Amino acid sequence: MEIKPHNFWYAVNNTEVVMMPTNYLETFGATHLHYHLVSELMDSVNRIRVREGTIQSHQPQIITPSCYASEMLEGFGEQANQYVEWLREHAKDLRMLEYGFKVQKNEISEQVVTGNVAEILEQVKKSAKEKKDPLTGVILGVDDPWDVCLLKFMVDVIRQSVPRNVQDLNRHRLWDDANGVPKGVRADIEHHFLLASRDPALVKLLGLKLRRYGLFEEYEDRFFALVRQQAK
Repeated sequence: MEIKPHNFWYAVNNTEVVMMPTNYLETFGATHLHYHLVSELMDSVNRIRVREGTIQSHQPQIITPSCYASEMLEGFGEQANQYVEWLREHAKDLRMLEYGFKVQKNEISEQVVTGNVAEILEQVKKSAKEKKDPLTGVILGVDDPWDVCLLKFMVDVIRQSVPRNVQDLNRHRLWDDANGVPKGVRADIEHHFLLASRDPALVKLLGLKLRRYGLFEEYEDRFFALVRQQAK
């Protein structure tokens, strides 16, 4: 079957990260990445579009077995549900991190230049290196859908960062068990309880987070005490 130019996998397979950021994603905070995306216009010869912008990567979050089991296996049958229960009981040491990110669309700039794509790519790489920004990447991709190229870029950056992030979490003992849950998850919940106590608008988000972690029943009394306190 012929691959259509706008196909998602066409974009993925024709995306190359030619210059990776030299720094890793932050373990305990957000990271702002700067990208340069070079692509040939699909309906013009020797016309190259160069986009620049920012991607914000959120602080990576520890995922519990309850969380990834319910979300990743949603829609499966009874056999899968049994596997979910097995995961919750036996896979407490299975380590997973969740990375969230968003493109800062208000910070995207672009220009169209004439020339050979390889030569322009080299110029962009040279310019990016001269800025000496360790959180800058250069991507050779397609013009449409170009946002898929950014997704491929972020996947590569995450793969590069995971070992360092896990090492940092280990050093701070955030993978350690705290009553059946990683200490980092407990810390995240306490942080959101504090935020919700200061801002009633965040109470709903706290409830969703507790349910996602599969810990709502454990924190239920404390959660509703907070709700009643803020209703006064």
